[in-house]
Amino acid sequence: MLERLFKLSEHQTNVRQEVIAGITTFLTMAYIIFVNPTMLADAGMDQGAVFVATCIAAAIGCFIMGFYANYPIALAPGMGLNAFFTYTVVLEMGYTWQVALGGVFISGIVFVVLSIFKIREWIINSIPQSLRYGIAAGIGLFLAFIGLKSAGIVVDNPATLVDMGDITSLSALLAALGLFLIVAMSTRGINGAIMYSILIITGLGILLGDVAYTGIVSLPPDPSPTFMQLDIAGATEVGMISVIFAFLFVDLFDTSGTLVAVAQKGNLLNKDGTLPRLDKALLADSSATIAGSMLGTSTTTSYVESASGVSVGGRTGLTAVVVGVLFLLALFFSPLAGMVPAYATAGPLFFVAVLMLSSLAHIDWDDLLEAVPAALICITMPLTFSIAHGIAFGFISFAAVRICAGKFNQLSKSVLVLALLFVVKFIYFG
Repeated sequence: MLERLFKLSEHQTNVRQEVIAGITTFLTMAYIIFVNPTMLADAGMDQGAVFVATCIAAAIGCFIMGFYANYPIALAPGMGLNAFFTYTVVLEMGYTWQVALGGVFISGIVFVVLSIFKIREWIINSIPQSLRYGIAAGIGLFLAFIGLKSAGIVVDNPATLVDMGDITSLSALLAALGLFLIVAMSTRGINGAIMYSILIITGLGILLGDVAYTGIVSLPPDPSPTFMQLDIAGATEVGMISVIFAFLFVDLFDTSGTLVAVAQKGNLLNKDGTLPRLDKALLADSSATIAGSMLGTSTTTSYVESASGVSVGGRTGLTAVVVGVLFLLALFFSPLAGMVPAYATAGPLFFVAVLMLSSLAHIDWDDLLEAVPAALICITMPLTFSIAHGIAFGFISFAAVRICAGKFNQLSKSVLVLALLFVVKFIYFG
C-alpha cells in the first residue's frame, strides 16, 4: 500500500528511511508548538486552544502534502506571519483576533484561486528578486526585535523610543543562554537544537523557581475558545485589504521559495528546473491555511526545516505523513507547552532571524536601484513593527527610484500597479 501511495522504489527510498527523515524534520520544526501558542496568546487568544490548533493544522497540512502532492515537505503555522498576526494586526492596528483569523481565511481562499488559475506564476515571475530577499531579511529582523523585547533586553524609552533593559535579569540571561545552546548544538549537527534549547531553558526556569511545574502529559486542551471563532465579515473591511495582501504575499513567496529549495536539495526537480506537481503542493499549503484559520491559528505554510529530513534520505510524501502523525502525538504534551516562558522562545526567534538574514547576501549592493528598496524593507519592518508596512515601502521605493532615475522600462506592470495601490492605501486609509 505504501509503495502504491508514495512510489518508494521509484524515488529510491524505503519505509525506514522515510520514517527517520520524518522524525528528523519534526525535531527541527517542533519548536513551533511552543512558540506559536505563546505568541498568539499575546493577541488575547487562549493558549491551550492555540496549541491544539497549531498541532492539528500542521498535521492536516502534512497529510495533504504527503498523500496528495507526495512531497517530503512539512507544514505548520509560519514564523513571521504569527508575529504579524499578533503584534501588527491585533496589537497595533486594533483588530480583534477573530477578525485577524478571518483575514487568514480569506488569504487562504485567494491563494487557492491563484493556484487554480495559474496566476501565481505570473505574480512570482514579475516580482523582483531583490524585494523577495529584502522581505525575508526584514521578517528576520522583525523576529529578532520581538525576541529581544520578550527577553527584556530591549525596552521602551519615551526619549529615545528604545533602550537597553536589565541584561543581568534572569529572563535576559536565560534568553542569551538559549541562543548560545542553539548555536552550539547546530554547529555540532544536532537535529532539534531549537526544541532542545526551549526545553532546557524552561527546565532551568522551573529549577530556579521562575516557572511553575504543571506536568508533562495530559489530554489535549479544549479547542472551543478558538475553533470556528473567525470573523470573516469583519475581515472584509477596507482597512483589512493590506493585511490580507500581506498574509497572502508573504505566504506565497515563503511557500514557493521553500518548495524549490527543499526539492532542489532532494534532487526532486525536473530537468528544466521546474517543480513537478507544483499545483498540488500549493493546494496543500493553501488548504492548510484555511483549515488553520478555522481551528484558530495564523497562516500555515511549508517549512524550510524540511530540508533536514531530505538531507537524511526523505524523498516522498511518507516523510510528511510521519511528521503529521508526530504533531498529533504532540497534542498530549500541552502542559509542557504551557510552561514555556517568553524568554525560552527569545533565543529561537533570534536564531531564526539569523537564518533569514542570510538572504541579504544575494542582493546586489553595488546597484542602488536594487539595494535601496531592499534596505528600506529591512529597516521599516522592525521599526514600524509591521511586515505589511515594510512590504509597502519596498514596492513604492522600487518604483520611485527607477522612475526618478529614468529607468521606467525596468518596471513591470505588476510592480507598478502594486506600488500605486500601496500609495492609495497610505493616502486614504493610513
